[in-house]
Amino acid sequence: MDKRMKLSDFLTGSVNLELAKLLIAFAEGCKVISHLVNNAGVSDIFGAHAPDFTNVHGEEVQKLDHLTNKILHDYLAAAESCAGYISEETEDVTYINDTGNYVVAMDPLDGSSNIDIAAPVGTIFSVNERLSPIGKIQLSDFLQKGANAKAAGYVTYGSSTVLVLSTGKGVNGFTLSTGDNDFYISHPNIVIPEKGKIYSINQGNISKFGDDVRGFIDYCTAVDNNDSRPYRLRYIGAMAADMHRTLLKGGIFMYPANKGEAKGKLRLLYECIPMAFIVEQAGGEAIDGKMRILEIQPSDFHERCAIFTGSKNLVQKVAEFTKG
Repeated sequence: MDKRMKLSDFLTGSVNLELAKLLIAFAEGCKVISHLVNNAGVSDIFGAHAPDFTNVHGEEVQKLDHLTNKILHDYLAAAESCAGYISEETEDVTYINDTGNYVVAMDPLDGSSNIDIAAPVGTIFSVNERLSPIGKIQLSDFLQKGANAKAAGYVTYGSSTVLVLSTGKGVNGFTLSTGDNDFYISHPNIVIPEKGKIYSINQGNISKFGDDVRGFIDYCTAVDNNDSRPYRLRYIGAMAADMHRTLLKGGIFMYPANKGEAKGKLRLLYECIPMAFIVEQAGGEAIDGKMRILEIQPSDFHERCAIFTGSKNLVQKVAEFTKG
């Protein structure tokens, strides 16, 4: 694939016009976010949005959380094909255009607590075609299984800004050029290594995990020269950044439920489903410990979910522990 190809050219040749317009508009919003992230230290946008100001999950909202949500709202509205969206930063549906054919679920700034230390952050999203007739969108438009998604992606804002996208026909990565401020294909036809040797988890929480997850961590850290163990632990603290490494280098990303809890911390609709969609399109697997994430029927906008995703060998191995 020609590495001079722009994202806009790629999309207009691979999806319908309405979906292309939505994804291009979303990418334009991410360009603005990239600039803000790179200049956060000189723009007075570090820290909390306001004292004691939290989102629907009870998490302290950073200034950039609030700002990135507003930016993506404005760009999605301009696209006209977006009927509405749900976001980590809003409690309910945000209605945009009753005639739009698509709905978006998004985490506008994943890992926002990393901003103050200039560590990588990201944006995560998925797109569904609406099920309801033209008019005000319904709850059912969002509460679809991940297998129904029409597109999903993430953006990492780090040493470079990279948009990784799938429209159900494989996975491609696009890097933002600082020369002309356009996305160009840089990682064509991404395929996750079938065998990985890196595991990614917040191991500081190990005392909170169940025996099954702790057993798998013991497996990863045991010495066995036959399969290159112990494996390497890597954890950035922003799902988009950790998953970008997992996708390119192989391995497994894990955010399990704590002991005694039925579900994990991450959100199903705008974190777990988008990443599961991308990983599966790249040849990997994604489970909640018991079942395929893309087959989970969502019941709430902000539903939480455990996730184990990445290279087949490690996801299948962790399933031996979690499924008993």
